[in-house]
Amino acid sequence: MSGLSPDSPRPTDIRLHQASRKLDISFDNGLSGTLSCEFLRVYSPSAEVRGHGAGQEVLQTGKQDVNITAIEPIGHYAVKLTFTDGHNSGLYSWDYLYELLENHDALWQKYIERLEASNANRSPENQ
Repeated sequence: MSGLSPDSPRPTDIRLHQASRKLDISFDNGLSGTLSCEFLRVYSPSAEVRGHGAGQEVLQTGKQDVNITAIEPIGHYAVKLTFTDGHNSGLYSWDYLYELLENHDALWQKYIERLEASNANRSPENQ
């Protein structure tokens, strides 16, 4: 499931900042950065968000103010994040978190474009 190999980067630090709704992540190969809770929620690896195959993704709207309430380690390969909107079914493997961090800008732009194309909004008030 995780696709981890002995050479896969592993996180050395994961730190939640609830006030700013951001998660700082550092990996053992030197990559580090910050992901917003909104970004992590809209790119949840759960079937509820990703569907069960290509083309079945469900656009997440109104998640601008979502926060993380819990981070639960899953073995030595992932964390389970619980969000303030109740979502908690995605397991964020180390390789998936690395991919999200490495491709953040392109993924965020893709999300914004999908929202615009669907005439949807990030704000929960406009849903």
